[in-house]
Amino acid sequence: MVLLDNEQFLSELTKFYQKAKTSGTVLVSMKRYDGRTKPVPRTEKKNLSQIPEPQEYKCLMRASMGSKKISTVVSAKDVNKFQLAYSNLIRGNIELKKKEKKSDKTSQPKKSGKTSQQS
Repeated sequence: MVLLDNEQFLSELTKFYQKAKTSGTVLVSMKRYDGRTKPVPRTEKKNLSQIPEPQEYKCLMRASMGSKKISTVVSAKDVNKFQLAYSNLIRGNIELKKKEKKSDKTSQPKKSGKTSQQS
């Protein structure tokens, strides 16, 4: 996985969406990131009060298309700017397709066996 800065991440994500228009799927995930790169050992998990809380949480964004993966870490002070740029990118590249109506034989009106009465 390649760790990019915010602007490079957005430009690569744009390329992912352009490629996905013809074929493929883009998966994007976002989660809180405290800056640790190593997991907490089990003995320390029991004593959570000893682990210091991070001064500020960050946001980890990941995107993948096929076998290519990219990621970025957004600091708390840059979240609003990044979110605005990300939402503009999504609006520009997402295409909503309308549902096609199913043509079932059951939806067609049935012919009734009754004949109209003539007087």
